[in-house]
Amino acid sequence: MDKSLKHTEHKHSHTNFILGVSFFIAGLLLYIIAFFVSPVAAIILNVLATILAGYEVILEGFVDTIKVSRARRRFNPSVHLLMTLGALGAIAIKEYSEAALLILIFAAAHFLEIYAQNKSKKEISGLIKLNPTKARLIKEDGTIEIVEVASLKIGDQLKVLNGDQVPTDGVILSGITTIDQASITGESIPVDKMAGDEVYGATINGEGTFIMEVSKNSEDTVFAKILLLVEEAQTNISKTAVLIKRIEPIYVISVLIIAPLFFLFGTYIMNWEMRDSFYRTMVLLIGASPCALAVTDIPATLSAISNLAKRGVLFKGGNYLSNLSDLEAIAFDKTGTLTMGHPAVTDVYFVEALSNKDKQQELIDLTVAMELQSNHPLSKAILENFQAQMQIDIQVTNTLGVGLSTNFNGHQYMLGKPGVFANVSDEILNIRTKYEEDGKTIIFFAEDNVVLMVIAVLDEEKPCAQPSIDYFKSKGIHTVLITGDTLRTGTAIGKKLGIDEVRAEVLPEQKAEIIKDLKQKYKIVAMVGDGVNDAPALVLADIGVAMGEGTDIAIDVSDVVLMKNDLSKIVYTHRLAKKLRRIVWENIIFAMSVVALLMIVNIFGLINMSWAVFVHEGSTVLVLLNGLRLLKKI
Repeated sequence: MDKSLKHTEHKHSHTNFILGVSFFIAGLLLYIIAFFVSPVAAIILNVLATILAGYEVILEGFVDTIKVSRARRRFNPSVHLLMTLGALGAIAIKEYSEAALLILIFAAAHFLEIYAQNKSKKEISGLIKLNPTKARLIKEDGTIEIVEVASLKIGDQLKVLNGDQVPTDGVILSGITTIDQASITGESIPVDKMAGDEVYGATINGEGTFIMEVSKNSEDTVFAKILLLVEEAQTNISKTAVLIKRIEPIYVISVLIIAPLFFLFGTYIMNWEMRDSFYRTMVLLIGASPCALAVTDIPATLSAISNLAKRGVLFKGGNYLSNLSDLEAIAFDKTGTLTMGHPAVTDVYFVEALSNKDKQQELIDLTVAMELQSNHPLSKAILENFQAQMQIDIQVTNTLGVGLSTNFNGHQYMLGKPGVFANVSDEILNIRTKYEEDGKTIIFFAEDNVVLMVIAVLDEEKPCAQPSIDYFKSKGIHTVLITGDTLRTGTAIGKKLGIDEVRAEVLPEQKAEIIKDLKQKYKIVAMVGDGVNDAPALVLADIGVAMGEGTDIAIDVSDVVLMKNDLSKIVYTHRLAKKLRRIVWENIIFAMSVVALLMIVNIFGLINMSWAVFVHEGSTVLVLLNGLRLLKKI
């Protein structure tokens, strides 16, 4: 669809809206005054009220029908055309008061519909107001210049004062502060920041002042990507909404064809008077108008997307949210998704013969001294767990793939993976087996080739992982763990969390193949990940979910972004998607039932034009209000 057509179909500029409401109020006043004047004056006032109150409706009924039909090169009538024809028909048979009332009720519902749709967009559209525009650039001579954020380049240095909005993504070079990151991560508590820490554009600085270096161009910042998600969310609608939009003009054309046939049927078959037959035909045009059907999906979907945006879950479109309600399988990357993403020491075991506390502390002091000279990923976990009581100055040999070794007080000490140690006692082997069955990584510490201490390290699962897996299993959704870890480690974590299927020792390029395999077995498959190696799988999945603290590429290719790495947000989203699907079907059934009811009572002459429009527009309002329920937390 080209931009001009899209503008034609969706335009409701602020000026047009205000003008339409002003004319509506004027028309309403004229309609009321008509009750207190002479019959001739009442006719004039009712006709004027119809024209003024129906300004917006008539404009869309005729003008938009002509514009869209020309653009699409086929007759594409607006749903408002039926109401406009109904009002003109009422005037033709001298029912001036009913024509005015018809348009007044319809226009009121029309403006309420616009208000409801704007309200459902409010949360996500409001993000644009948070977009930073100015920055304090530190020039080469040390002076400060206020510049546009869009002009910043990677490497520029900026000064951020207390209370300032952080202009763009970057790294703190100097200074200590706290930053409110709610606009990005949804965290309600400000986060402490110091030199070396990352900061995000659109967040709010606290009381400190700091110097930062720009690390991304303005269009590549986290907030810029959020805005892109917002834009996509408002234009990428669900399959149900697409279907409704597709059948709307066909439906209206069908009603326009049926109307004259209905008039002939009433006049010549049912022997109704010609005026009565024409009147009922106008009621048919009003009752059959698909106004309520047109708003069954989009306002509800936008309300749900707004609800989620407020809670740090951003969708690239309503179709992904709709698909989530049909979810049959969900795959999780392990590290950073189900687990914390950084290892921690869980167990320390000393051989039974080593009961001397001083000796145990000596081993801990040596471990700290050795790990301080290592850059192994597990070193940080060990150093965070152990507290040395004595500083030991030693020379350490770091052998790649083996571990660390040193000499101290005439003894040789070695810290490394179990496979490099020979003659290990049964006691130590049993402890090793026990820990490894729990999915833990094992490190041995030996003195003169005798293992005296075992350290168990584990990337522990997040507190939200277990409840989230339990939820999906309770809904009959197949859960899968995808990890590059060993089968024993992967199986241990999968068993602990109760995951249905574990795919371990998976290479990055194999993740997409696993998703492809799952899609052959299950209708809708979701993938949750956070790393570069998850990107191909996220693209291939029906719904790719990226953790907001993950890599840029994972966020770029995903369909959903969790601004906080909280799996409970996925559970909330699935529940909301289910509720959205239920509400949309409630709306569709209700809207079509009202149309059918109006058609039946009209055939039997049990309803007049005013009541027809009141019931019809009442159903539209109820459908809108039902959709707006999704703005509330569930």
